[in-house]
Amino acid sequence: MPAFKTLDDLSDLTGKRVLVRVDLNVPVSEGRVTDTTRIERVAPTILELSGKGAKVILMAHFGRPKGQVVADMSLKLIVPAVEEVLDHAVKFADDCIGPDAEKAVAAMHDGDILLLENTRFHKGEEKNDPEFVAELAKNGDIYVNDAFSAAHRAHASTEGLGHHMPAYAGRTMQAELEALEKGLGAPKRPVVAIVGGAKVSTKIDLLENLIEKVDALVIGGGMANTFIAAKGIDVGKSLCEHDLADTARAIMAKAEKTDCAIVLPVDGVVAREFKAHAANETVAIDAIPADAMMLDVGPESVKVVNEWIGKAETLVWNGPLGAFEIEPFDAATVSAAKFAAEQTKAGKLTSVAGGGDTVSALNHAGVKDEFSYVSTAGGAFLEWMEGKVLPGVDILKK
Repeated sequence: MPAFKTLDDLSDLTGKRVLVRVDLNVPVSEGRVTDTTRIERVAPTILELSGKGAKVILMAHFGRPKGQVVADMSLKLIVPAVEEVLDHAVKFADDCIGPDAEKAVAAMHDGDILLLENTRFHKGEEKNDPEFVAELAKNGDIYVNDAFSAAHRAHASTEGLGHHMPAYAGRTMQAELEALEKGLGAPKRPVVAIVGGAKVSTKIDLLENLIEKVDALVIGGGMANTFIAAKGIDVGKSLCEHDLADTARAIMAKAEKTDCAIVLPVDGVVAREFKAHAANETVAIDAIPADAMMLDVGPESVKVVNEWIGKAETLVWNGPLGAFEIEPFDAATVSAAKFAAEQTKAGKLTSVAGGGDTVSALNHAGVKDEFSYVSTAGGAFLEWMEGKVLPGVDILKK
C-alpha cells in the first residue's frame, strides 16, 4: 500500500479552514440519534484539528435524498448528538454551498466547529460535478477525509475536493488503512480468511481476489452449501445457488493452482424449519436429510476452523458461519469468534473484520472490542477485500 498523507503531515493549522468529510449517517428514531458510534469514531480528528486552532468545517451525507431537500434528512437533527460526543459547541449552516455556507464559514473563529447541511441535497454531490466541487472548495484551504465508509464512492466530498486542495487522511481513515494493510496489503503469514453469508453471487469478486492472497479460505454460511453441492453432495433444502455450481468449481480449481486451501464444513447442524430453537440434529456433510436445511456448521467443522485460526498469523473475516441471529445456530460463529479473540489477546494473531453482519456477529459473541480492528464501513470494506481501487483513498496518496 502506498504512503498516505495524514494529520502528521500538517503543520501550523491556526486559522486554516479545514473541510473534513465525516460519516454522520447515523440511525435516528423520533428525532434522536440512537447510536453514536460513527460520531465517536470521527471525534479524535475533529478535536485534534480544533485543538490546533483550525476552523473545522464538517461535511457529511444523511440518508438518500437524491439531490432533493428532505426535511427529515437534514443534518441539523444530528447537531445535539455531535455536540454531546465532542463536548464542544457545533454551529450549523443551512446549506453546504452558496451564501448560507459562506456566511457561516466567515463568522468562524479559530477552533470553531461548523457542520454544513447534507451534501446529498445537491445532485452535484453524487455526480462529482466539477462546478459543485468548486463551490465546496471555496470554503476551505485544506481537505481531510475521515470517512472510509464512503471512500468507495467518487463523490464531490469524498474524492472531488482532493483535486482542488491538499488532501489528508483523518485519524479514523488512517487507522482503517493501517489495519487493512496488516490484513491483506503486507500481512504476516499464514493468512486465513473467513467468508460467510448467504450467497456466493454477492461475493464472487471477493473470493477470486482472496484465493490469490491468502493461505486458507474458510467458507461458511449459505455460501458453503453452493460449494458442497458443486462437489456432488446433496444439501437437501439448504439455501443453495445451484446455478453457480460451475463458478464454485472454477474457484476451487483456481485455489488449487494458487496453493490456497479451501476449507468447507465437514458436518452441519440441520433443521426442518428456520426459527429459533427449532428441533435440530448434527449430521455429516454427506448425510443431510432431503427434507432438512443446514443452518450452522457443526462442531467438527468448528474444530477445523479453529485449527486454521490457531496456525494463522493474520485473520481476515467477512460474514458469519451460520444463521447466527437465531439460537442455537449461532454456536459455530460464536466459538470461532471467541477463539480468534483469544489468539489476538495472546498476541498470536492480527485479526481484521468488517461488514454489517460480521460486526453484528462479533457483537453477539461479545468479542468486537477484542479483535485487532473491526471496520464498520460495509461496502467500502467489501470492495477493499475485492481488491478494488477506492477513489476516496486513492486521492490521499503521497
